[in-house]
Amino acid sequence: MSQYVKDLMAEVKAKNPAEPEFHQAVQEVADSLALVLDRHPEYRAAKVLERIIEPERIITFRVPWVDDQGEVHVNRGFRIEMNSAIGPYKGGLRFHPSVNQGILKFLAFEQVFKNSLTTLPMGGGKGGSDFDPKGKSDLKIMRFCQAFMSELFRHIGPDTDVPAGDIGVGGREIGYLFGQYKKLKNEFTGVLTGKGLNWGGSLIRPEATGYGAVYFAAEMLSTKKQTLEGKVCLVSGSGNVAQYTVEKINQLGGKAVTLSDSNGYIYDEAGIDKDKLAFVMELKNVRRGRMKEYADKYKSAVYTELNQNADFNPLWNHKAHCAFPSATQNEINGKDAQNLIKNGVYVVSEGANMPTNLDGVKVFLDSKILYGPGKAANAGGVATSGLEMTQNSMRMPWTREEVDNRLRMIMKSIHQTCVDVSERFGVPGNYVIGANIGGFLKVADAMIDQGVV
Repeated sequence: MSQYVKDLMAEVKAKNPAEPEFHQAVQEVADSLALVLDRHPEYRAAKVLERIIEPERIITFRVPWVDDQGEVHVNRGFRIEMNSAIGPYKGGLRFHPSVNQGILKFLAFEQVFKNSLTTLPMGGGKGGSDFDPKGKSDLKIMRFCQAFMSELFRHIGPDTDVPAGDIGVGGREIGYLFGQYKKLKNEFTGVLTGKGLNWGGSLIRPEATGYGAVYFAAEMLSTKKQTLEGKVCLVSGSGNVAQYTVEKINQLGGKAVTLSDSNGYIYDEAGIDKDKLAFVMELKNVRRGRMKEYADKYKSAVYTELNQNADFNPLWNHKAHCAFPSATQNEINGKDAQNLIKNGVYVVSEGANMPTNLDGVKVFLDSKILYGPGKAANAGGVATSGLEMTQNSMRMPWTREEVDNRLRMIMKSIHQTCVDVSERFGVPGNYVIGANIGGFLKVADAMIDQGVV
């Protein structure tokens, strides 16, 4: 680690105490950028990285709301507007008890580079609340969303900040949020993405993150003259990203054998085919049940309960070729990474944001496997959000085939950027450095052009 990076990290930790996820995200990027900062002293002189690390704006607000029984609750709301050098802030809203300022800063920081890689004019942001929608009635969720938007609406807009969904924020929540924004502003604009198809949404948006992660894996495999045909794949999570990852794996001839939720995971050696996936979608999206029910229905599956005290996740300890971590941050540690490689996995494409911790990343990079970090591999979601913004501006929807084709082309372009940049900086095949430098250069040059603001 260079002295510059050491000094930078010491300052980041001092100014942002008790935010380990944010420290981790900055550390990974700073390590990668040492190469480019040595070649381009103008970035260091203009303190470009220091400015990207410091959010342009942090909005924190209380969210008081009343439940079905008339009881008052108070949650905390956030919006981190990280960087707008290349376009309006863009990034999801997360509703989950774990949400705090440090986690949202890490997500917003990652979003800056991810959005830059998509080739679309979008800055980086992230937001959410410590509200837990799990198990709550539609009426409770509507009231919370309306209360949340009653403050957030002052800080967002189609040319300022365009939120989307994330964990805990799906089509239902986006609908309630949009309805309240429209009422408060008295205008119908593309202020949120992930909207319903009847009122400004885009085809392929729900599928985009999962599809994109699989397209990125296919691009990585193509460098070895291989395809996903016949590949056994481990997938974590069971939400939107995981579901459509499995769907696209099936379409490209692979076989997904795992899915998980916060209670445990299923391993189905026979594969999660189209019919089984339809059951998972109904279970999770409609009934909001638990993955254990999958093993109750399909005898080919084995259910393993999550052991919070274990130092590894058994989901990552099965024979396979590819892994798609699609649940949450830091779900793969160093031991998990070693287990994956030991069991024959040589392709990892991250559907979640920063699902591998720094120890795991080191294992993947040292072993020279095909490792697609989240800011590249899962950029399909925000890329299609960008395409939704374009359609809203044009007031013209595109067909499913057109959006899917544009998504595939964007993922191909992101992959090519990672390959070209990693080769240019002397680390061919290192997608982490390729993604970090590739995303940084566009933002850094825009910031230089716009002066110290």
